[in-house]
Amino acid sequence: MGRSVPSNLDSVDRQIICILQRDGRTSNVDIARRIGVSEATVRKRLERLTSDGAIRIAALPDPARLGLETVTFITLDVDLSLLDRIAAHLGNCPAVRAIYYTTGENDLVVEAWFHSSQELLSFLTQELAAIPGIRKVATSHMLRKLKDPADWVLPPDRPQRIMIVDDDPDFVEIARIALSADGYEVVSARAGQEALAVMRLARPDLVVLDVMMQGALDGVCTAREIRADAQFRLVPILMVSSISRASFAEAIPGMGELAADNFLVKPVDIPVFLSEIKRLLSMVRV
Repeated sequence: MGRSVPSNLDSVDRQIICILQRDGRTSNVDIARRIGVSEATVRKRLERLTSDGAIRIAALPDPARLGLETVTFITLDVDLSLLDRIAAHLGNCPAVRAIYYTTGENDLVVEAWFHSSQELLSFLTQELAAIPGIRKVATSHMLRKLKDPADWVLPPDRPQRIMIVDDDPDFVEIARIALSADGYEVVSARAGQEALAVMRLARPDLVVLDVMMQGALDGVCTAREIRADAQFRLVPILMVSSISRASFAEAIPGMGELAADNFLVKPVDIPVFLSEIKRLLSMVRV
């Protein structure tokens, strides 16, 4: 079985999802108006979210209103060598709504909807009994639903994560204290190659990048590598450096050629630094 790759949701993605959770028929135009972006942005975001498998837009029927009044959870203890085969067989049964592999005493949990207890009995004694490899079956009836899957909302996002890439420990610590006080999570790296490895693990929302580290233009090369990586090409990059005072300052590309969203000169004013972080994070990146 393949592993799904988690989608890196930003605030715009999350707002779109939350609106559709409340009403899956909400139009792209209405979503765009509510969150203050263009209709094209919403359309492209939805295309990406659905193609990535992060969301699936579907109708959720109410079993009671459809006459399916017997909602049952069935736990199965099975021969593990036949686990996939049994799950595939159950997946083809019309009454089965969901199947879960589980740990603990049972190997499978099946949610199934029936019109009556007699229909459930037939399922247990005829369909399940005919499947080889099932050793033990137990059922639990749902008496009353207290929270429906359709009522679940996307939980709050983690604090936005900033990655500081700088070989100056004093700057890293000052920036960490300021950013943490503003509610951000902070991770750090000391050079370009380390930064790329940390990014794959931490998935930061923004990168603060020094220029002079292992090499005079280490940060410039790192920014280009970040932009060339499909996973991270939309992550804002704020360069912060004292290279403008160095003898080789002319070697740094102009802002139009620099793979960064802005450039601040050290020593930076902390309020300006925090303001720029907030501005870059608020940019809608399609």
